[in-house]
Amino acid sequence: MSKPSLPQGTRDFSASIVRKRNYIFQTVRSVMESYGFQPLETPAMENLDTLMGKYGEEGDKLIFKILNNGLDNPAKQDQAKFEFDKILAGKNTKGLTERALRYDLTIPFARYVAMNHAQLTMPFKRYQIQPVWRADRPQKGRYREFYQCDADVVGSYSLLNEVELANLYAEVFKQLGVDVTIKMNNRKILAALAEICGGADKLVNITVAIDKLDKIGLEKVKEELSERGLDANQINTIETYLLIDGSNEEKISSLKKLIGENETGNKGIKELEWVLNYHQHNFVSTHLQADFTLARGLNYYTGIIFEVKANNAQMGSIGGGGRYDDLTGTFDVPNIPGVGISFGVDRIYDVMEELQLFPAEVQTGTKVLFFNLGDAESRAAYSLVQLLRNKGIAAELFHENSKFDKQFKYADKKQIPYAVIIGSKELLENTVVIKNLLTGDQQSLTNSELLSFAF
Repeated sequence: MSKPSLPQGTRDFSASIVRKRNYIFQTVRSVMESYGFQPLETPAMENLDTLMGKYGEEGDKLIFKILNNGLDNPAKQDQAKFEFDKILAGKNTKGLTERALRYDLTIPFARYVAMNHAQLTMPFKRYQIQPVWRADRPQKGRYREFYQCDADVVGSYSLLNEVELANLYAEVFKQLGVDVTIKMNNRKILAALAEICGGADKLVNITVAIDKLDKIGLEKVKEELSERGLDANQINTIETYLLIDGSNEEKISSLKKLIGENETGNKGIKELEWVLNYHQHNFVSTHLQADFTLARGLNYYTGIIFEVKANNAQMGSIGGGGRYDDLTGTFDVPNIPGVGISFGVDRIYDVMEELQLFPAEVQTGTKVLFFNLGDAESRAAYSLVQLLRNKGIAAELFHENSKFDKQFKYADKKQIPYAVIIGSKELLENTVVIKNLLTGDQQSLTNSELLSFAF
């Protein structure tokens, strides 16, 4: 029998990790709720045609397809063989795969809105915290199963939504203690770059290549642009664009010169300036950065796009999103605008571990361990355990009558801060001995005093 193992790119989570992850979830959830977002959950799998074609050429390759059930039916075996051959040839076939695991939370949300828009109060603000799956190559900060936390607003064209989402990003990371840069660009600016370089049909080729800039560097991006059919003059224009630098104001000034009179580009610049200027006099402004190298190669973005990077940490983006003014149009429900952002929980976790940002109290589970010193003593202890639990205090009774050393070691390994000891003397007097396992201090309390003790 082979040794048990996990699928590559997936992980088990111990109690200490789960508590830290829940700390992130709870922080994100509380901020989202304070901004008026309401929770939503969607199925782990979607129909394949719901997902395909929504993430661009690169994204579609990373969708986990689910094998249809019933393929053990002898009548279907010959068909299955034929369908497998088609899959191996890189084609999709409903005869073999009709469903897939969700790639992100945005497209399932768009599908939900398309199905329920008549009943929703617009603008509709939702947040969603669920796992997603991608058939990616596992590496540091990149997994095949991971959680996303999304916040989206649909039913409004107002740029005030972008202002709010930038503020939401800044507030969450402020509460988590993570110093971040919130990068912003606009797909209209990228569309203008494509128009300057020969036509709107080049937008996808340009954005897909630019999106790899951080991973492969400028020279490799230029090589890829050449392979995608752009000539030397067009590549030089893109290089000039990618090398724009300075303050936000200096970058925008340089971009205006490059874009010239292009109407689409100037509209994108105006939108970007409006959001940046809205935050001029608050703490968010110190985190916002215009970054024209930001492309986010997903086809559905139409306006401002975001990406969040953790400062002083060896990690890629820990969040991203943008405006998608016709995402539900892919489901035959046009003219419902939207904008959303996503938190990469697993990467945020890794950053907080690297920078040692988790509060010590996050690890505390059980607050008090009652020692087991015999049948009568344990029965008295168990009654007190239940009373403490009813008051919301996590308490345990050691499972058997054992030596003190064994029970102390159990408390130490579980990082339990208090021990309560009821011996024969305490049993007669209706008292307990409570010991602070961090300081070594101990005192005798009556049973009623224990119930009001500040654990």
